[in-house]
Amino acid sequence: MMQFVLPLKATVTQSLKQLLLLTTTVIVLAGCSKTPEVISLSGSTMGTTYHIKVVSNERMPEAQLLQARIDLLLDNVNNQMSTYRPNSELSRFNQLEPGQPIQVSADTVEVIKEGIRLNHTTDGALDITLGPLVNLWGFGPDKRPIKIPSPETIAAAKERTGIDGITIDGNQLTKTKASLYVDLSSIAKGFGVDKVADLLDGYQAEGYLVEIGGEVRAKGVKPGNLAWRIAVEKPTEEDREVQQVIEPGNMAVATSGDYRIYYEEEGERFTHIIDPRTGYPVKHRLASVTVLNERCMTADGYATAMMVLGTEKSLALAEKEHLAIMLIEKQDDGFKVYYSSAFKPFLKQ
Repeated sequence: MMQFVLPLKATVTQSLKQLLLLTTTVIVLAGCSKTPEVISLSGSTMGTTYHIKVVSNERMPEAQLLQARIDLLLDNVNNQMSTYRPNSELSRFNQLEPGQPIQVSADTVEVIKEGIRLNHTTDGALDITLGPLVNLWGFGPDKRPIKIPSPETIAAAKERTGIDGITIDGNQLTKTKASLYVDLSSIAKGFGVDKVADLLDGYQAEGYLVEIGGEVRAKGVKPGNLAWRIAVEKPTEEDREVQQVIEPGNMAVATSGDYRIYYEEEGERFTHIIDPRTGYPVKHRLASVTVLNERCMTADGYATAMMVLGTEKSLALAEKEHLAIMLIEKQDDGFKVYYSSAFKPFLKQ
């Protein structure tokens, strides 16, 4: 880590010189080091909050100006990809009829392309066109259903999904399927984290921790050569307990779980994790997935997909793609934790 050393003038006495000669001991007189300042920023974005800690340097603007630039950057991401802003690029695309093209930003195209790539990599477990099914089950802007959707209603909603309904030509998007609705919430927060990290990298920041809605990206160390540490929550509905502390180094961390957003109907529990391939909420025992990756957008998408895949298939995918993941599975008497091979170096005992 870069340190700014302010040396103190020191006078070596004659007796000390003699002592040095007699003992042939080399004594290093160190100057006092000024510890770099850590700038802490927080605010609201994407329907959640952000928290940022960055080790300052002489290239970085003062905290107030830095936060203004971060807020502007994140507001721009919202204007590109929010489904809650009717005039965002994504909302305008969703309102189009099939065959009508729209020119969007390179950022929006990048995130959609990553969503399509992850759909192929995860065998369809991540689907950025899942919106109709999410709404049908009551986890979107629509209200909770009065009764469990029928198989016919689910099949009809599934017909409105599918990434094959998106055509990309440069920065131009076209939908080929009527009523196609793209929702980037599964990876957009991670992309926002990456954008903030890129901004801080532009100021040559040597250490930072950027968090938006629980998605995190770290770089370098804190003053004093201390590693950034992140606590992964135990997936319990009541208390907030720490399951594992990790040191991500220069990596992003994303966690997804089914233990906070759900409802019960007719004695059955329905989670907000919908399997795009079946149209139904998942039923397996996997309660939480934590993924490390160089890009937070990618970690975010994998974490969502693995909550769909379940424990066994997630571990197999992680080994195939060399992904660092931690899975917490519900057991009758508590929880069981699984790690991929690539995750173990990040564990902090």
